Amino acid sequence: MENQQTNQNTPPVENKKMLAGLLGIFLGGFGAHKFVLGYTQEGLILLGILLLSFPLMCIIIGAFTMYIPIIIGLIEGIIYITKTDEEFYNTYQVGKKPWF
Repeated sequence: MENQQTNQNTPPVENKKMLAGLLGIFLGGFGAHKFVLGYTQEGLILLGILLLSFPLMCIIIGAFTMYIPIIIGLIEGIIYITKTDEEFYNTYQVGKKPWF
């Protein structure tokens, strides 16, 4: 009985905090951290902005829009890593909070 109570308070083994955090920091522009957490739509938005930035570089604006998903991924990766395991699990895996 005691093992069941302690297991209920801790996040399960499938907590993806570290993986999502590192992917957010290193591959955040591609939306990799979003895909790992199951946020397909948000991952496609980040990937789409990044890919759209390449042709827009011809008119200079792409050089600026390219950094938007990269900065978002970096910030989210840091947020993911700094949260406790339980807080991360409840917020992003159970609560399904898609942004920040």
